[in-house]
Amino acid sequence: MPRMQSAQRVVTANGTTQAVRVAGPPDGTPVLLIHGNCSSSLFWEPLLRRLPPTLRVVAPDLRGYGDSATAPVDATRGLRDFADDIAALLDDPTLFASASASASATATATGTGGGGRPVVVGHSLGGGVAMRLLVDHPHRVGALLLAAPVSPYGFGGTRDLTGTPTTPDFAGTGAGTANADFVARLAAGDRGADAPASPRAVLRATYVADPAVLGTDEELLLDSVLSTATGDDNYPGTAVPSANWPGTAPGERGVLNALAPTWFRLADELVAVAPKPPVTWVRGDADVIVSDTSLFDLAYLGSLGVVPGWPGEESCPPQPMIGQTRAVLQRYAAAGGAYREVVLPGCGHSPHLERPAEFVAELLALTDMSAA
Repeated sequence: MPRMQSAQRVVTANGTTQAVRVAGPPDGTPVLLIHGNCSSSLFWEPLLRRLPPTLRVVAPDLRGYGDSATAPVDATRGLRDFADDIAALLDDPTLFASASASASATATATGTGGGGRPVVVGHSLGGGVAMRLLVDHPHRVGALLLAAPVSPYGFGGTRDLTGTPTTPDFAGTGAGTANADFVARLAAGDRGADAPASPRAVLRATYVADPAVLGTDEELLLDSVLSTATGDDNYPGTAVPSANWPGTAPGERGVLNALAPTWFRLADELVAVAPKPPVTWVRGDADVIVSDTSLFDLAYLGSLGVVPGWPGEESCPPQPMIGQTRAVLQRYAAAGGAYREVVLPGCGHSPHLERPAEFVAELLALTDMSAA
């Protein structure tokens, strides 16, 4: 089978310039790939090589990543700035001929079949964007594949399976939790490997469970990480002081604040969405980013003694990220939807890179369901 080849286009949609990687015939089975934080559409390139050429794949660079415009992120909208950008792409017939035709049809008649609507694949932050897209535009999504997604209750600052806040201001989440050395090295385009907070070291240590899987793609993937726009309006965003441990709370601008539970909480909306396309959730059991023991959750780091002054398990437990997502998807299924959880042993935060054969199988299963 010939390898799928991608090409980049630049389009204007939702008032901003978006770089979009496309592959496959315009009238092929549509698949939309949404990358995660501190990456870009390049992060999907190793996967694209394994996909059948009958698919129509569209993989945008989110605002502030890759070659898209460094447009600001209004954190008070959660991840909706990103989702609105993506939704605008679905109306471009040069990107998704079948998706645009399907949208025209649903203007007069709403059905529950997939038709020409894409399978939407979201990785990490992109999983949150995909959920937001489904909630806001349920008739535009044929199926959802969530790869190591952020919890429907946001990242950090919640204590139980129903997303109860740890503190009223969600202290310990948002831009103030970012590693300042990592941000500085990201902004400087540091390609070194010696410093623990260098982008290359972080890529090797946290994006995957075994850095050997990066192989010859490591430089390309590092390019993707380094494409991240830094600053108050993008990554990480603004922070405000808090009287609660660890002394910082989410601001109103930038990416990490948009992920904070102050602004991103859509569990109830997701459960209530109609129609309900099938959802597949793929995760690795060795993920250290989205995990009940996340190395990016200050409450968990506090419990390890890494962040001083932790007030204890009763006051500030680590966020049960996996349990929260499972509980919400179980509610989704009980309300008439369908979901499948796939756990990959020994896999870290990037299942599409680490276990591509299993990932492709799950994606193709969803394209079959969506077309039915």
